[in-house]
Amino acid sequence: MIGSLLYLTASRPDILFSVCLCARFQACPKELHLHAVKRIFKYLAYTPILGLWYPRNSSFDLHTYSDADFGGYKVDRKSTSGTCQFLGNILISWFSKKQNSVALSTTEAEHITSGSYCAQIMWMKQQLLDYGFSFEKIPIRCDNTSAIYLGKNPVHHSRTKHIDIRYHFIKDHIENGDIKLVFVPTQHKVADIFTKPLDEQTFSNFRL
Repeated sequence: MIGSLLYLTASRPDILFSVCLCARFQACPKELHLHAVKRIFKYLAYTPILGLWYPRNSSFDLHTYSDADFGGYKVDRKSTSGTCQFLGNILISWFSKKQNSVALSTTEAEHITSGSYCAQIMWMKQQLLDYGFSFEKIPIRCDNTSAIYLGKNPVHHSRTKHIDIRYHFIKDHIENGDIKLVFVPTQHKVADIFTKPLDEQTFSNFRL
């Protein structure tokens, strides 16, 4: 059941977080996990017409949203990272993954997410360059101002010196003009749908 749902997430990003959360319990599933999976199937049965739409008159600006649910996974309190990339209004890539280590603050969780997906943006930028499209200062939209300030200038040494150095390469790309961190209000944070359970109205708004 999980394998079928994971295959479906290639065209239904709205179920990605729920499916990935259920997939974490495949080794030792319980009855409540089976009920959760059945709820996903029930949701799919009532929303068969939903899918991805790629209009040909969309703009061609590459931008991304990143988010992290700080300590949201109650089993081991690791944060969940989520991101989605757009070309104009076209959703081209999305991801939801539990972080490898326990973050000690919201700033750290958000900064780890931004740094991880900066590498993905650089890969996309290089791929599009092969097709003749060049991008500068690709915006990564984040709703955490501390993570934005940290990416631009890691001055919070007392709180962030334990973060592995590989996550600070995002500062180099900002200085080189490859990307830029942009604040976006939480109510417009599309990546929330990949990191945490949402109320019905918010979920429906992001799903559209």
